[in-house]
Amino acid sequence: MKLASLLAASAATMLAAPAMAQDGHDRSQDFNGPYIAIGGGGTLQGSDRGETLIFDTNRDGTYGDPVNTAGGTDAFAPGFCNGAATSTANVGCRNDKDGPEYFARAGYDKRMGNFVLGAVIEGGRSEARDSVSGFSTTPASYTMSREADWQASARLRAGYTPGGGALFYVTGGPAYARLNNKFTTTNTVNSFTDNGKTNGWGYAAGGGAEIMVTQKVSIGLEYLYTDVKDDDYVVNVGAGTANPATNPFLLNGGGTDIQRSGANMRTHSVRGTIGFRF
Repeated sequence: MKLASLLAASAATMLAAPAMAQDGHDRSQDFNGPYIAIGGGGTLQGSDRGETLIFDTNRDGTYGDPVNTAGGTDAFAPGFCNGAATSTANVGCRNDKDGPEYFARAGYDKRMGNFVLGAVIEGGRSEARDSVSGFSTTPASYTMSREADWQASARLRAGYTPGGGALFYVTGGPAYARLNNKFTTTNTVNSFTDNGKTNGWGYAAGGGAEIMVTQKVSIGLEYLYTDVKDDDYVVNVGAGTANPATNPFLLNGGGTDIQRSGANMRTHSVRGTIGFRF
């Protein structure tokens, strides 16, 4: 519903633009040559249902180990939820945070009749945040969150312009994100350290439309799906003041490493652009 609302609002903005302002210039040169653009919009989180925390209790690099109490029961029996914990019990989490995004890009198009081929590089930032939480029988909560400090992509695009003035295109290519990871817990007994910021690599793909409102200026509407993978973020659980003989994180050799089961951060973006062509 959020995505549909954003698309509808953005489309209305484009349709209200002075598209007829393009009259009077040579439309055969539309969407041909270098350009720069700025833009902004909204980033929406995909569904991460079923995501959990996963554990390496003997630190051999293999995750999926159970975290058991001294009595042999599952220390994380209360379970997990998608989002940030609101209490020490698994009674619900805050939803992942959608947010605004803003970016700049530079590109080059080559027009061949009514067809356009081009390349674009883009960099910017999104305020969206993706979280997952786990709950132990202590009781205590453990939350991992990530958001992009900045992100970039280098994409090709291919489109069709029916005589100039408007371009309809698809786009896709590799993407990168510098991810800011955070860990919070209500466990005050163990010690927790992490490796902070990590690199996410993946791809971005989507499509859009662009309209020339003057000979040099264009406006656009675009949808972009981005999927970057980050499997480097780790939280190391140490002894702190806990008793090694009874603490579930310490029973199997002195410590436990934690990761999130979902290495991929996936987002949907709806954005508007304003471009200038040279």
